[in-house]
Amino acid sequence: MDNPVPEEDLHQIERLMETYVEGGRTGSVEMLRPIFHELASICGYVGPDLFAQPIEQFYDWHRENGPAAELATGDTRIDVEGTAATVRIELHNWTGHRFTDFFTLARIDGRWQIMSKVFYLHPE
Repeated sequence: MDNPVPEEDLHQIERLMETYVEGGRTGSVEMLRPIFHELASICGYVGPDLFAQPIEQFYDWHRENGPAAELATGDTRIDVEGTAATVRIELHNWTGHRFTDFFTLARIDGRWQIMSKVFYLHPE
């Protein structure tokens, strides 16, 4: 039998994802940096090319692309088990692109942080 997920964990993860989306809208790497663990990574394909790097490369991409003021979210799914979680989120119009992002999170010292981001860039 599954244990219910503590409400506070769900709220923390929801706030973390709201911060992620707001960081995208504003173009603020400073807003994004605290929600990712310093050892986090990013992985996905951009066309035929595999983009698999430390999270710092995402910050560089974000700086280059600038704010995604029209960014909208679609379906978001959160799954939590103890100190581990996953989030799937649909993102529309991130500087003209549509992404499906998959995050793994860990609760470290009572705080949820993103450990990895795997993305699917939908064809234009």
